[in-house]
Amino acid sequence: MTSSYLFYGALGFLPGLAWLFFFLQEDTKRAEPKGLILSTFLFGGLVTFLVLPFQILGKSMLLAGGIASGNPFHLFILAGIEELFKWSVVYAWISRRKEFDEPIDAMVYMVIAALGFVSVENVATVLRASNGVSLLTLRFIGATLLHCLASGIVGYYWARGIIACRRAGYLAFGLVAATLFHTIFNYLMVIWGPGMRVTSLLVLLAFVILRDFEELKRPGVAAGGGKCERPF
Repeated sequence: MTSSYLFYGALGFLPGLAWLFFFLQEDTKRAEPKGLILSTFLFGGLVTFLVLPFQILGKSMLLAGGIASGNPFHLFILAGIEELFKWSVVYAWISRRKEFDEPIDAMVYMVIAALGFVSVENVATVLRASNGVSLLTLRFIGATLLHCLASGIVGYYWARGIIACRRAGYLAFGLVAATLFHTIFNYLMVIWGPGMRVTSLLVLLAFVILRDFEELKRPGVAAGGGKCERPF
């Protein structure tokens, strides 16, 4: 039994690590320190345990107010808690460091934190399920990709705010946009269930996020920050 738990627990990290390797290929010219990548991934995972009590409290308050669990507003609040906590990891752990020195870093570290977050979710889900391997396959293109794309949206608008010297406004927009996307995905999962229609939404956004990575890597954009007093 113990070896089975260890096997499925380790297996739960595979989707997150696979997507981590994929997205890090977008930042190879000025690669981030391996220690910061690992610590951000780990802190992203640890913050999952802080999210849970806030979501339990939020859910109980919403249900007490007559807002059912499948209601879009209910889903929006719970998704917003996750997006805010994932961003808080990068803000608290990374944003004041000297390594956070170009706009694209906002996207890179947001995706890393998101993959740590969803990896812990994957482990918990797989350990509770009877069909762990097949469920993990679904989560590879489902929840795992959802989290890194949603956090990629936050990171992109954070980066645009750095470039424009208007971080707060852009970041707020990014958090709302990511939460809205997260909510739409969860709502479609409620009414459609897992399948090609929901997967197509993720694949479409994945192309958009990859385009955003490429945009932030352009020489004029990569320097970023303008003449802000503290651009990063």
